[in-house]
Amino acid sequence: MAESGSAAGETPSPVPRKRRRLSWIWLVPIVAALGGLLLVLQVWLSAGPTAVIHFQTAEGLEAGKTQVRYKELAIGLVERVALNPERSGVDVTVRLEKDAGGLLQEGTVFWVVRPRLTLSGVSGLSTLLSGSYIGLDPAGRRGKDAVRAKSQAEFTGLEVPPEVAQDRAGKRFTLHAQDLGSLDIGSPVYYRRIAVGQVVGYRLSKDGQGVDVQVFVDAPNDAYVNAGTRFWNASGVDFSVDARGLRMRSQSLLSVIVGGVAFDTQDQRNPQAAAADASFAIYPSEEAARAQPNGVPLRIRMRFDQSVRGLVVGAPIDAYGVTIGQVEAIDLDFDRTAQQFFALVSATLYPERMGGETFNDIKEYAGSDLEHPSGKLLAALVKRGTRAQLRIGNLLTGQLYVAMVEFPNAKPVEFKMEDEPFIPTVPNNLDQLQQQLSNILTKLDRVPFDAIGNELGGALRAASSLVRRMDTQLAPEAQALLRQANRSLASVGGLLAPDSVLPQNADSALRELARAARSLRELSDYLQANPEALLKGRAPDSPVRR
Repeated sequence: MAESGSAAGETPSPVPRKRRRLSWIWLVPIVAALGGLLLVLQVWLSAGPTAVIHFQTAEGLEAGKTQVRYKELAIGLVERVALNPERSGVDVTVRLEKDAGGLLQEGTVFWVVRPRLTLSGVSGLSTLLSGSYIGLDPAGRRGKDAVRAKSQAEFTGLEVPPEVAQDRAGKRFTLHAQDLGSLDIGSPVYYRRIAVGQVVGYRLSKDGQGVDVQVFVDAPNDAYVNAGTRFWNASGVDFSVDARGLRMRSQSLLSVIVGGVAFDTQDQRNPQAAAADASFAIYPSEEAARAQPNGVPLRIRMRFDQSVRGLVVGAPIDAYGVTIGQVEAIDLDFDRTAQQFFALVSATLYPERMGGETFNDIKEYAGSDLEHPSGKLLAALVKRGTRAQLRIGNLLTGQLYVAMVEFPNAKPVEFKMEDEPFIPTVPNNLDQLQQQLSNILTKLDRVPFDAIGNELGGALRAASSLVRRMDTQLAPEAQALLRQANRSLASVGGLLAPDSVLPQNADSALRELARAARSLRELSDYLQANPEALLKGRAPDSPVRR
C-alpha cells in the first residue's frame, strides 16, 4: 500500500508542443516590398540631376508641363516654380535626363522661348501651339575637342534669347563708337555688300564716353578681319554733293531700315586673321574709313578774323585736293591789342596722308625731331606764302572747309614752331566781296540823298513849268513853223521836178562841163606830147599828103 501511495502522489511530466512554421502568405508582401525598393532604387539611380534657374517672371512656365529643350530635343522638365526669398523673381527647379546632366556646367545659359519679333526675324512661332519651353545653350566646344567645364547647379536665366549660339563657328569682335546710332541687336554686318554676321550686343564703355558694340562674324568670313580692317557705320543712305554731282550710297534695303555695319581691309600688309574679341573703331562713313592712315598727328591753330558760320567740328582740311586733317575745336577768343574778338580754330594734321615717301622726306628734312617732323617744312611753306583759307564746300548747305593754299603775294609773317603752332590765314573771296560791298555802302551812306532829292524835286517842278510853257506858247509857233517848212519843201520839190527849168538847165550845164573836161584832157595830152608849145605856140598843121 505504501508503494501504491507513493505512486499516487507523483506529478505527470508535460507533453512538448509542436513549433508553428511561418506561413507562405507572408512572402507576397515581402516580395512586393523588395520589388518596390528595387524600383525606387532604379528610379533614383536613373534620375538625372536638378538645377535651379532664376528668372524675373514665371510667364509661360508651369510645373510638370514646361519642358527643357536643347536643339529642339526634350531633355528635362520643370518640377517646381516658386518665388525667390527676396520676391524679386522666381526660382525654377528643373530636372534633366541623366544623359544630359553634363550640360549643367559653367557658362551654360537658359532662357524662355516665346514668340518674338526682332530685327533678325520672327522666332518661337511653334510655341503658339505647344506652349513656352526653356531653351538651353551650353558653353564650351563640341565634338572630340570638347573640354569638360566645372559642374554648376544654379543659373541666372536670360530674358531674351542669345543672338548667336555658343557653338556657332565664327568670332566675336568689339567695335568702339561715339554713340549707338541706328544700330541694334540683330543689325547685319556686311563685307562687300554680303551679310556675314550681325550685332549681338552693346554697352556703354567703361569711361562712359562711347559705346562698345559686340559683333559676330561667321566662319569662314571671320578670316577676312585682320589688323588692317576698318569698320564703318553702313546705316541709312549716304547722300553727298560734290564736283561729280549728287551721289547716293547704301549697303542694302535692310541697312536703311534697321542699320548695319560694314568692313573692308584697307591695309593688306598684315593679312593674318585677327584674334577673337579684337577691338576696332567704327568710322562714321565709308569715305572716312577708306581715308589714308593717320600716323603721327600734328596739332595746329588758326586765327580767323571773320565769321566761321558753316565751319563745324570734323570739317576737312584740304591741301591740293587731298584731305590731310580735320577741325577739332572752334572757340572764340579776344585780342586785347586790337580790341576785337576772333575765331580760334584748333585742328589736327596728318603728314603721313601725303604718302609714305613724302613723309620720310619730311622727317629727313626736319632732322631728328620726330615729335614735330613737319616743323621745318611748315616754316618753308609759310615763307613761300602758304596760308589757311575758309572756303565753301557745299553750296546747298553752306558748309565750310579749310584749304591750305599758296598765295605768292601774301604778306610775310613770322612762323614759330611750337606744340600747337599758328598757321597764318587769309580771308576768303566772299569776305573780300562783303568788305567791298560794305565799303560801297559806307560811301553811299555819305551821299546827301535828302539834298539831292530836294534839288531833284525843284528840277522836276521847273521842267513841269517848262512843259506847260511849251504847250501854251511854243506849240502854236512850232505848228506855224512846221507849216512854213512844209510850203518850202513843196517849193523845193517843184524846182526839182523833171519838167521844171532847173533840171533842164542843170542838164545843159553838165553837158557843157563834160565838153570842157574833154577839151582840157585833149590839151593836157597835147602838152604832154609837145611841151614846147607852151613857149612857141602850136605848130602848124602838117600838109595833107595827096
